[in-house]
Amino acid sequence: MSTQDLTFPGSTGATLAGVLHVPDGEVAGSVLLAHCFTCSKDIHTMTRLARGLEQAGFAVLRFDFTGLGDSEGAFDRTTMAHSVRDLVAAATALIDQGFGPCGLLGHSLGGAASLLAAPRLHTVRSVATLAAPSSPEHLRRVFTDAEQLPDDRIGVRIGGRDVAVAQRFLDELGDHDQSGAVADLDRPLLIIHAPDDQVVGVEEGERIFAAARQPKAFYPLLGADHLVSDRRVAEHLVGVVSAWFEATL
Repeated sequence: MSTQDLTFPGSTGATLAGVLHVPDGEVAGSVLLAHCFTCSKDIHTMTRLARGLEQAGFAVLRFDFTGLGDSEGAFDRTTMAHSVRDLVAAATALIDQGFGPCGLLGHSLGGAASLLAAPRLHTVRSVATLAAPSSPEHLRRVFTDAEQLPDDRIGVRIGGRDVAVAQRFLDELGDHDQSGAVADLDRPLLIIHAPDDQVVGVEEGERIFAAARQPKAFYPLLGADHLVSDRRVAEHLVGVVSAWFEATL
């Protein structure tokens, strides 16, 4: 097994940074991972999934959205539409490396972006979401106590960090028809959600499941928090996701 750094242009023209995991021997398929809001490709949720899927024989690309992690660009100038286009660019980069078609797995708001991007990605054969909201609008609750900043920006504290986004980011959240994208998705969809998720309630995952057509599946990830912090639960998650992509890719 090996990893290699990968860069490619994102939605704003800024260079995005990724890590490509390649298993030894025959490759069972490829998977693109999308991290949560304001997170990065290096958060344990992403690294554990990437390494576990790599061990299961999948080539995996995890990457940073514009302005986050090791990617260039200004995060506080992006919108949900930029995240969707970043995903399209990442899927293209994975294909350019010779790995495709692929599976798409998005965590939290990365899951929402994945569902919005999937209709544009003909190389994606199967989709999975982890703790995803049923609409990007769900993110508004995070900004209840937001502070107005210069240059038409809004600041909020998330996970002990001060984060700034463009006012346009919030204004455009309602422009994305995620339910319609789910209803029109003509590929297998797996919704994974912890019943006790305190950040994005399990009812959000249930709404996604209700909107989707068959083939679809809902998996309640027992014992997990929003970031799947427990290592044993994370190992179980890898097994669930691996089995799904083995069956659908």
